[in-house]
Amino acid sequence: MFSVEQYFKADSIDSACAYLAEHSDARLIAGGTDVLIRLREGKPEFRHLVDIQSIDALQQLTVDSEGRITIGASVTISRLIQFLKQQKLCKSLIEGASSLGGPQVRNMATVGGNICNGAPSADTAAPLLTYNAELTIQSQQGARVVPMESFYQGPGKVDLKPGELVTAITINPEQYQNTGSHFYKYAMRKAMDIATIGCAASCELESSSTPGKQRVKELRIAYTVAAPVPKRCRTAEGLAKHRTVDASLIDELAAVVLEDLSPRNSWRAAKDFREHIIRTLARRVVTEAITRAGGEL
Repeated sequence: MFSVEQYFKADSIDSACAYLAEHSDARLIAGGTDVLIRLREGKPEFRHLVDIQSIDALQQLTVDSEGRITIGASVTISRLIQFLKQQKLCKSLIEGASSLGGPQVRNMATVGGNICNGAPSADTAAPLLTYNAELTIQSQQGARVVPMESFYQGPGKVDLKPGELVTAITINPEQYQNTGSHFYKYAMRKAMDIATIGCAASCELESSSTPGKQRVKELRIAYTVAAPVPKRCRTAEGLAKHRTVDASLIDELAAVVLEDLSPRNSWRAAKDFREHIIRTLARRVVTEAITRAGGEL
């Protein structure tokens, strides 16, 4: 028996926000792949459940005429994968989402849940960071838009105030158009496992580049399980800007990528092993992103 005092099925974003504001110990539930496990373990930090799965506004999944992608917080991982494949968009996000759990989990888990639980290992986090995704957060006081990079505040901690919920994730067209991207998840198993390290990269080449003299216009690199939160590698990104695409660039990126990261020892992997994987994935993932952008190495 789950130790929940009250279950509330919200029929709108406003009603969900009102209930959250009134009950500080309430927790949202959509797919339930995280919340129900906490309840089953008998150690929940909440006494009330707010079911938001039936709110139509949280199920939107669109790309508008300008190319802006909007992902409702309650969109399932499986639905997101299918949509992006059909639209031929955001390859790294497809790869990240596809690496999450197994088919049964992906059919239930939601994009909003994967982001909002604050896990450093969230499989959609690194790709979304490299697309400079923005989160729309709603409360009774109105809506605010937060860059995903500033949303994570610590392990299990995100920028959500009492009475707030994430309603949508937005990717603007300039963040993914004309780019090549890739995500790779290193884990002990190839499926149904939490990442030891995850890495995503997105690369845009300068339009004036010619074969053999191609230059990087912008490169974004992000990791999971390499710091207390999913993290961009700003030092490596700055190093790559306007640089010629060649083997020496990849070597330099692998050498500096750890400057913005702080991997730790855990039962899953030792710190020095994580550092080795981080450098290895920098080479592999960035090389593939450059290749998908039309670069030659």
